[in-house]
Amino acid sequence: MNTGIKNGKKVVLALGHCVMTAGVAGLLSRAEVAGLLVAQATGDWGATCAEDAAMNDEAVRTGEDRVVSVHETRVGKVFVITEWDRSVTTVLLPSEY
Repeated sequence: MNTGIKNGKKVVLALGHCVMTAGVAGLLSRAEVAGLLVAQATGDWGATCAEDAAMNDEAVRTGEDRVVSVHETRVGKVFVITEWDRSVTTVLLPSEY
């Protein structure tokens, strides 16, 4: 399977259909959004607190919950949310949550 992930990072999470909100599209480049998606797929939860990061790790292990990460970007915090069934991953601003 060609995942498109480079630098030896292992994919740990299927993202499903990837979308971004209008707010993100207006502020971040496609390359920046792609970097956030690579982080999500490889288990980099960014600035997510330790408790939520542990919940994400458990959700990846069991497949029974959604995965939410928080990343600091040049425009501030951005959320990346993968739904529990791994059908969709959304990149959004906190104000769009």
